[in-house]
Amino acid sequence: MGLEIQKVWQIATASAGILICVGFFLLFRFGIRRSGRGRRTGVIDEMEGHDFEYFCAQLLEDCGFIDVEVTRGSGDYGVDILAEKDGITYAIQCKRYTGPVGVEAIQQVYAGKDFYDRMVGAVITNQYFTAAAVEVAKKLKVLLWDRGYLDSMMEER
Repeated sequence: MGLEIQKVWQIATASAGILICVGFFLLFRFGIRRSGRGRRTGVIDEMEGHDFEYFCAQLLEDCGFIDVEVTRGSGDYGVDILAEKDGITYAIQCKRYTGPVGVEAIQQVYAGKDFYDRMVGAVITNQYFTAAAVEVAKKLKVLLWDRGYLDSMMEER
């Protein structure tokens, strides 16, 4: 009987060891992913506006957009990036802000979309949008790519 107890004890300790290892693996894996995302978006929050535009252009290319072009800084008519994906042309406004993005960004890209003869207007930001901006974007059919969407694009590449 002593031998049986010893075998049960060995199996129990081995099982516990495996569970502990799996637990640490999962914590490590998801902890790193979560903290890595925080570091990436933290770095984005510190970028200058023009650097953010080039970052977004590269991100779009990494996510399958083609003919990605950053427009000139001034006189861009509210459009920072021109791009195409799956036969659809985009005019994109980039907003690296410290607070919510308002209606003005949506109005700018809406006008710029027509100026550049693009099919879709979009605003991408490291933040979120005000309720009024969301309402106007729905009415004008402008895509809103907020911080959560930006995070998912970064994970996709």
